[in-house]
Parts: sequence; C-alpha cells; structure tokens
Amino acid sequence: MANETMGIALGMIETRGLVPAIEAADAMTKAAEVRLIGREFVGGGYVTVLVRGETGAVNAAVRAGADACERVGDGLVA
Repeated sequence: MANETMGIALGMIETRGLVPAIEAADAMTKAAEVRLIGREFVGGGYVTVLVRGETGAVNAAVRAGADACERVGDGLVA
C-alpha cells in the first residue's frame, strides 16, 4: 500500500510586509501546480506564505515566489 502523502512537500516564504507576501502567493500559485494553504502573520510586520504540492512543483513555486518578492523590493526574508 502506497503512502498517499509520499512526494508531497510544504513550501514557505517569509516576507517583510503584506504586499510582498501577496506578490509571492500570486507568483507561486501561477508558476506551478501547488495549493495555497494560507498565510501567517508572524509579528513585527513579517508574513509567511505556505503552499503544498508535489516536491518539484513546490520547489518551482518557492523560486518563483522569491523572484516576485525581489522584484517588489526588499520584501524577502527567507
């Protein structure tokens, strides 16, 4: 019996501010077949965006989200 969660990954990007987080979420969901799980307001203006999907798709989505944050400005933290 195969494990249903095998190959499923969680991707996270932490940003400074809501605008970079929105840009990251938009880019991540458009770049790859991932599901937006949500966002967390960490405090101090930091926002974490979470996506879920197959490992390769999550990797591509996180790269696209990081690129989008850099285009917006100094929003990417991790």
